[in-house]
Amino acid sequence: MKSLITLLCFLTFSSSIIAQKGTPEDYLSSQFHKERREALRAKMPKNTVAVFFANAERNRSNDVDYVYHQDPDFYYLTGYKEPNSVLVIFSEKQTNAEGKTYNELLYVQEKNPQAEQWTGYRLGVEGAKSQLGFDMAFNGKEFLNSGIDYTKFDKVLFDSFKDDYRDSPRDEADLFDLVKSFRSQLEATQTAINSENTMTVELNQSTNIEEKKATVDNRTLSQLMAGLRQVKTPEEMVLLTKAVRISAMGQREIMKAMHPGMSETEIQGVHEYVYKKYGSEYEGYPSIVGAGNNGCVLHYIENSKMKVENDLVLMDLGAEYHGYTADVTRTIPANGKFSPEQKAIYDLVYDAQEAGIAASIIGNNLRSPDTAARKIIAEGLIKLGIVKTEADAWKYFPHGTSHHIGLDVHDPSLRGDFEANMVITVEPGIYIPEGSDCDKKWWGIAVRIEDDILITENGPVNLSAEAPRKAEEIEALMKESSVLDNFKLPKLD
Repeated sequence: MKSLITLLCFLTFSSSIIAQKGTPEDYLSSQFHKERREALRAKMPKNTVAVFFANAERNRSNDVDYVYHQDPDFYYLTGYKEPNSVLVIFSEKQTNAEGKTYNELLYVQEKNPQAEQWTGYRLGVEGAKSQLGFDMAFNGKEFLNSGIDYTKFDKVLFDSFKDDYRDSPRDEADLFDLVKSFRSQLEATQTAINSENTMTVELNQSTNIEEKKATVDNRTLSQLMAGLRQVKTPEEMVLLTKAVRISAMGQREIMKAMHPGMSETEIQGVHEYVYKKYGSEYEGYPSIVGAGNNGCVLHYIENSKMKVENDLVLMDLGAEYHGYTADVTRTIPANGKFSPEQKAIYDLVYDAQEAGIAASIIGNNLRSPDTAARKIIAEGLIKLGIVKTEADAWKYFPHGTSHHIGLDVHDPSLRGDFEANMVITVEPGIYIPEGSDCDKKWWGIAVRIEDDILITENGPVNLSAEAPRKAEEIEALMKESSVLDNFKLPKLD
């Protein structure tokens, strides 16, 4: 806990520095995004160009779309939150017809008062310049005839297209049109290169960023971005730590509010209300609340059981704060007291997590906490008579123990050795579905404990430690009164 307090003091100091840079509230600064673009440019092979597209707007039903969420790489590099936009980054300075030099171009949604009345304010070209710090910003439709000569670059870097976007008849420069235009330009590049017999275009095959075998490369860019995003900057840590602490507070509050008559949906609602109360805009992923046997479904999101009764309740939820997502899981007894069988499984998972956290040190990798946790669980399940061999334990612990978190709940990484300022989860679990090949007394018990761990030079720091993990600490907190105890609504006939 001392190391956590030290970290929080550092982050508070860092936040004050960020505020002095003129960042509104505590969002990432335009300087942060600029530095990230410079960091990417430094990693790009010489004489290359990288093209990024914003996320698509996705339909929920009829004329209702899902709440828009920007592509994390795009946001990381620009701070721009709107759809229908393109970022172009050059490895070296370019010169236009007017003699102006530049090394990046941003194409954004055009200002449109009528559209903005319906769907909200648009930053526009001038906003992209003044608020995001781009010198060269243009309306999206100008990308359709950008005049970029891709044939002069050794490589054109981009991510594979997801092809999950619609063509809007009302917008001549929506994502569909932007991607279609880029594809046409790539085809023209391919034709020109082939006709000159200078090199062969190998779509979807280039993996080595040092070999100049292809003009078009849709593999390398994701590797470069993973290498950048896997190590967090101090400015990022302010936001990610807040997301984690908000999530931990949600777990604390439901521990005090929980009772057997609650539904899974109501439990989900308590968590998400706490998130909103602390200023979290969204959940980082669909909330998982599984009571009893429902907890054995790893990504159970129906949350439809009307009464949790005396079951264990597995709660895997994470707040998203200014784009950064936590991932915290606690499993608690709905009636406030672990049964002997529940506690035996819970303590085993706790011991496994302790071993996994201890293995989360510089020089180790994602396999290290998994190996440490898996050994504890296998030995424990054998001792309890639930399995006979270590290999059999896999069926009750079927997932990996760790992943990176950040702008994505499963943040990209190169899966190499841990470095300082990486943030990972450690989340062992045991899931014994009804009908399992063991004593019936274990059926329907599902336990996962998940914390968000900062890798530091001085060892692992548990960012979500404010949510109790030990069984005795959970039972003690569940005896405390809740601010929601007197929140009662009228009955609906």
